[in-house]
Amino acid sequence: MSAEYTSFGLAPATRAGGVLADGGYQVHRDYLDFIVDGRPLLFQLSDLDAVSPLAADVPPAIFVDHVRRLLLEAEAPLADGRYVIYGCPECEALACGAVTAVIERAGDGTDGGDAYVWRDFAWQTEERADLERNGYHGIGPFRFRAQEYRNALRRVLRAEDASGAPAARRRVLLVGARAAVLAKLAAALRIIGIGAETLPADGTLDIPPEELRTYGAVAFGRGVTDGQRAAIRGEFERAGIAVEYVDGLAPIVPLLVAQIEQALGEGQLARHRLAGLDVVDGEADVQVASTCRVRLTAYRLDRLHRGRAHAVYEGILEPGSHRIALDPRAVRGRAFLVARAPGAVLVSAVP
Repeated sequence: MSAEYTSFGLAPATRAGGVLADGGYQVHRDYLDFIVDGRPLLFQLSDLDAVSPLAADVPPAIFVDHVRRLLLEAEAPLADGRYVIYGCPECEALACGAVTAVIERAGDGTDGGDAYVWRDFAWQTEERADLERNGYHGIGPFRFRAQEYRNALRRVLRAEDASGAPAARRRVLLVGARAAVLAKLAAALRIIGIGAETLPADGTLDIPPEELRTYGAVAFGRGVTDGQRAAIRGEFERAGIAVEYVDGLAPIVPLLVAQIEQALGEGQLARHRLAGLDVVDGEADVQVASTCRVRLTAYRLDRLHRGRAHAVYEGILEPGSHRIALDPRAVRGRAFLVARAPGAVLVSAVP
């Protein structure tokens, strides 16, 4: 094994939830990702929709247990000294599949001779991993300086570094004139793990500052006047609270959910696999930061103002810019495009 050290850190990450074109849901998860040699480790695992065990919505005791396991202060949960590095974002069942690795202490007599090593990465669905069939042979082993490794994980337990914890403001205020749309949107957001409250377009914002701080975004419907938008913005500004503001593109619930997901993840764009989305000359221009599976869905309003959804594309894309032709029937009239990848969602209007 190489004695070369690799840097270790933790950074907030998001697995974007959403309402899918087929009516299904995927749950939103906030978690801490492992930053190995300055880059999210998950980016090295192509086409994987997964989260680390350091998730914001697990009970405190379980969160602490996961950290202590990574510090080797608790027994390995799997056979052969293997630990879960990434697991299913919807549940904790091993049957869904998980990325696991052996974690051990090592020393070579240099630089204090103290290190944590992650090795033998594998995709595991049963009690024991089959390294020959399911091993990630191109990943690791990683050798982390013990002090750096312990400091990063113990900082999470002490909660001393606010920038190193998953985002906590996963609530959105929905303001609009159509009560039925607001109710459906709020229900969809709650299902995927985002808190949502509604306010009529002609209502008054009467929320104390301490509660305003729990919001990460405010979404405005098209029926909200400029005056009310300014009044609501003023309430947040006077309280010294920075939030993302979303202007709803159309009364299509899955589209609005995607817009809100994008807004809540704006501060983490540098760690997203999707780097950009645009529509040019009848083609989707998708910019990808690391190899991943991308799903494109077109939404439009028909002549009766009903929402329509069309699956446009799904496949694995390599890093770079990709042009994907759009079926004119899927984007005729007033249309919008949503791109989803593990941990990211982007929305673009179709010219």
